[in-house]
Amino acid sequence: MQMRGNKSLLATTMRAFLRYIWIYRRLCLIVLTPLLLLPVPLIIKTKEVECAYVLFIVAIFWLTEALPLSVTAFLPALMFPLFGILPSKAVAATYFKDFHLLLTGVICLATSIEKWNLHKRIALRMVMLVGVNPGWLMLGFMFSAGFLSMWLSNTSTAAMVMPIVEAVAQQIINAEAEVDAMQTSSSGGINNEALELDEKICDSQSKSSELKPVNGYSNGCVTTYNTETKAPMEEYQEYRNEACSEQKIEVEEEQPVSSDKKRYRSKKDHMMCKAMGLCIAYSSTIGGLTTITGTSTNLIFAEQFNTRYPDSTDINFGTWFILCIPITVILMILSWIWLQWLYFGFDFKDMFRCGKEKTDREKASAKVIKDEYEKLGPISYQEIITLILFILMALLWFTRDPGFIPGWSSLFPKYKGYATDSTAALLLGLLFFIIPAYPLIRGTNNKSNTFSYVPLITWKEFQACMPWDICILVGGGFALAEGCEVSGLSLWIANKMTPLGSLPIWSVVLISCIIVTTVTEVASNPATITIFLPILAPLAEAINVHPLYILIPTTLCTSFAFLLPVSNPPNAIVYSYGHLQVMDMVKAGLGINIMGVLVVMLAISTWAYPMFNLDTYPSWAPIITSPTNSTIP
Repeated sequence: MQMRGNKSLLATTMRAFLRYIWIYRRLCLIVLTPLLLLPVPLIIKTKEVECAYVLFIVAIFWLTEALPLSVTAFLPALMFPLFGILPSKAVAATYFKDFHLLLTGVICLATSIEKWNLHKRIALRMVMLVGVNPGWLMLGFMFSAGFLSMWLSNTSTAAMVMPIVEAVAQQIINAEAEVDAMQTSSSGGINNEALELDEKICDSQSKSSELKPVNGYSNGCVTTYNTETKAPMEEYQEYRNEACSEQKIEVEEEQPVSSDKKRYRSKKDHMMCKAMGLCIAYSSTIGGLTTITGTSTNLIFAEQFNTRYPDSTDINFGTWFILCIPITVILMILSWIWLQWLYFGFDFKDMFRCGKEKTDREKASAKVIKDEYEKLGPISYQEIITLILFILMALLWFTRDPGFIPGWSSLFPKYKGYATDSTAALLLGLLFFIIPAYPLIRGTNNKSNTFSYVPLITWKEFQACMPWDICILVGGGFALAEGCEVSGLSLWIANKMTPLGSLPIWSVVLISCIIVTTVTEVASNPATITIFLPILAPLAEAINVHPLYILIPTTLCTSFAFLLPVSNPPNAIVYSYGHLQVMDMVKAGLGINIMGVLVVMLAISTWAYPMFNLDTYPSWAPIITSPTNSTIP
């Protein structure tokens, strides 16, 4: 009996001990990781090993998120001076680059688009163009979200479009229920009990903000210009907030929590909600691939590439867009077909049959989309100005140095290379702080009604949208890259990877893509690309291959985080609506991951080949080894 009592006490003590270890697992990881790795730099006292020690600690903290990503990004600034790798002033200089100026201009544009509801008008209009069949409707939502994601953050796009999708889905379900009811009774008309869009915006955004931070973007109710009363911004903001609060209370009172059986009339309705949600999560991520500014991984790649290879002019907004727009379109269509087959069953004849009569589902979805678009009213002055500045920014990016004709940067021949994409972004970004938000308005008695001068966006609104954590994270990546170069770690890695030159280049690229696609499912996309770029660039130099041949595919594959709700914020936002289970995302996301890697491999082997002359080793890249086994097949 005493032995049994001792065993029971031991088991209880062990469970308590393991429980405490689990609770303080992050603290244990933060303390033990540096201590366990410390003997290595103490025994092998070289700069390469000391830099590798810092790199491993930062990589482990980023992958496990033991510390916040932006906090971990400050570790190089602390440890490099202590190891004598870089002085503190030199490390500090790497934390602010041209990337941050470009991001500043882009966020000014994004802030104005969100503030004045231009995103909602664009999304609804694009959906109206493709029709109301559930399959075509899903394609319309995908291309709407993809287009917005080219210019806004992926997270912000998903948070904007998902409430519209949810309202349409609920409208379709309710309309079918009413059709069934009308068949058994003589009551006429359709009583729409679907949730209003503004209610869903308030509710869904509170869910997504609780689940995961959204890279600095504000998730409050989007404020629009009150064209009826011409109220000042502050008063209208309070009015909108109160309206959203009242609507949310009404919904909570009138809509009790129900089970899945009450939420969905049939399995088909549930499948539709799943497909609609996943299409927004995937298109918000895929659309961001198209432009340099579309996602943080593209920006990190562009800045690190231009820093490592300053003589290269291959990567700019225009060349990246031409490279990636076919990838985006192909992957978007394949994703649509995959989701159609997975959740609806892809009936080719039914999808493309002309002249068929619209079903009740299609009429209901068309009605809710049309109603929501009409609620926006005529396009406002603020939307017009934002749209004009948006188009001007895109034109300046495309025409700076298009390659096939001289761009506007050639107007300054004495300062070649001085003006970059950030120059155009800052020029247009500053105008958002200058142009008045409210024009001079004529009263009924020819008297002018004026407001105090308020610009299109204010600094407070810009701060709410600016992803400061990404800025610091990217700065930490630049500091790591600089430390690897100065310490000689990059050269050491390159020499060790030279034997890979005996493998076919396509296999090296494919292995790199699979590795980063796997890692990015459990680590943040910016952290993944920041870890792998300083390793893959020396690899390309070591095997005497064009660096872009390896760096472009791996950069694109870093965004393919489709498997889990925690893989990226758009997944988390869609998951928060309660239609999906984890296995639903894994099953659908695995197919998208495989298709994504294959499409990227196709692109790098076909149209990217002549664009960047991938068959020759560029003169702007350093020559580390003799060109044996270096010819690209």
